[in-house]
Amino acid sequence: MNNSSVKTAIFMADGCEEVEALSTYDILYRAGIECIKVSVSDSLSITSSHKVTILCDTTISQLNFDDIDMIILPGGVPGTPNLKACSVLCDNIKKYIAEGKKVAAICAAPTILAELGLLKNKKATCYPSCKNTLTDNGALYVEDKVVVSDNIITSRGVGTALYFGLAIVEMYFGLKEAEHLKESIVL
Repeated sequence: MNNSSVKTAIFMADGCEEVEALSTYDILYRAGIECIKVSVSDSLSITSSHKVTILCDTTISQLNFDDIDMIILPGGVPGTPNLKACSVLCDNIKKYIAEGKKVAAICAAPTILAELGLLKNKKATCYPSCKNTLTDNGALYVEDKVVVSDNIITSRGVGTALYFGLAIVEMYFGLKEAEHLKESIVL
């Protein structure tokens, strides 16, 4: 579609939800948005929540966050707690939000943003069983498939993953491009 200079990174930990990670990656690839698969461990290989092995492009220790326009967080358990346990990732998420850079999180992963205090008084969504973590930390919970609140995109889960990816495309290229892509994948 586009030949973009936008560079995103999707962060993966053992136990991540592979459909959320890989369908988001696929949508961005189709849109011409570079998406680097980043392992938060020292290994390039991660094992998803459903025992699918994914080979990442790099590890978090080798990533230059200054080169990345958006941080993307898939959900899954124990993937989400494993992402949250990564202090380098959490520190950079806080920095991104403070600088107005973009962060996207789906399923259980918006709880990371909530627990870091980044969703206070912002509309957000997540996997239904995680709702209390968002509201307890001041988020304005809504049940939309995808919620865009300033520079933060949140989504509900596996069933909304394609819409999540399309929201990222729309954020960078506009509604017309996102709609064209949505049509091309027969969604």
